[in-house]
Amino acid sequence: MMSLRLCLLATCLLVAAHASKDAANGQLKPTKWLTASELENVPSLNDITWERLENQPLEQGAKVIEKIYHVGQIKHDLTPSFVPSPSNVPVWIVKSNGQKVECKLNNYVEMAKAQPGFGEDEVTIVLTGLPQSSPAQKKAMRKLIQAYVQKNNLQQLQKNAQEQQQQLKSSDYDYTSSEEAADQWKSTKAASGDLIIIDLGSTLTNFKRYAMLDVQNTGAMIGQSLIDLTNKGVPQEIIHLIGQGISAHVAGAAGNKYTAQTGHKLRRITGLDPAKVLSKRPQVLGGLSRGDADFVDAIHTSTFAMGTPIRCGDVDFYPNGPSTGVPGSENVIEAVARATRYFAESVRPGSERNFPAVPANSLKQYKEQDGFGKRAYMGLQIDYDLRGDYILEVNAKSPFGQRSPAHKQAAYHGMHHAQN
Repeated sequence: MMSLRLCLLATCLLVAAHASKDAANGQLKPTKWLTASELENVPSLNDITWERLENQPLEQGAKVIEKIYHVGQIKHDLTPSFVPSPSNVPVWIVKSNGQKVECKLNNYVEMAKAQPGFGEDEVTIVLTGLPQSSPAQKKAMRKLIQAYVQKNNLQQLQKNAQEQQQQLKSSDYDYTSSEEAADQWKSTKAASGDLIIIDLGSTLTNFKRYAMLDVQNTGAMIGQSLIDLTNKGVPQEIIHLIGQGISAHVAGAAGNKYTAQTGHKLRRITGLDPAKVLSKRPQVLGGLSRGDADFVDAIHTSTFAMGTPIRCGDVDFYPNGPSTGVPGSENVIEAVARATRYFAESVRPGSERNFPAVPANSLKQYKEQDGFGKRAYMGLQIDYDLRGDYILEVNAKSPFGQRSPAHKQAAYHGMHHAQN
């Protein structure tokens, strides 16, 4: 466990720490770690487009992002300056039939509370981090919404089955077969709730806006809306905030704002491939981290591209280990979106345990099933008591989870029980 953290932090924190110290003394310049030709080829933020990143091969796009990130960390010439207006941030309140109630960040609280039964069960709020113009992003969000609609409708099916059982019990009719069917529904974990999509990604119309996003002030704006939501009667204990890419850090800042104003923490924040923060103010700590909510989990799918190698939560998952992109992702945008696809798959009823992971020091160790400690399931149904870094393998195509057969799981746990 310790060696994995050291490996991740050594590649980023050590360089950044020395860079900051030397830069202050005027000793370190980009030319000391980039060749002259590489430095000349670092594009400006205006030269990078979402379309360009989608058309570039994964490794090529990753190199562009890495160069911009490291040059920015050394020169400190990127200062966050973009904060979208609340009236320009689209919000969708997704109804149980999949239809969307469209509103804006400045009025979604009132619109949400106007929906019948809103806030009676878990409220999931998703902050997008990429524009919907990206095919990979559009598909990922569609899959996530579909999965939540399926999950949230399951509760109504359970209620119908239970009501039918009660009606049959009150009569003299032989209800054995119906009772068995109802018992099957009762054995499934209740899965009701509400879904809100705050489409922050739609305001990031170009890469420069993305790079210059003021995470702290944007997060404070989102956090205030969550305060307004709880003031309207929605308990913070049922709010699950999910942030995608750069919006994972916005979610963390929102959690901090909420706690500072209310003295309470949100129940859970999930980061879906938390991004490298390309612009930030010197001496200001930021970014998603444990403590931003009662429980923070993160899925890293483009560690050495648009994503960050830095641990962000109580539990951090690294599908196929820290890498430029997970299997099947052909560009940096797809690599980011895969975290959303994985989470969506875990939300879909019956697939909650599709992503078994174990604590491991390397992907090689995971493959050898040499992991130690408690098995964790990446995604919606994670155990809130888990801590640490976890590795798992995923498929290149949907279904992405590699859920092991029951006999293999039993053999694995039996082996470790015997060793202990």
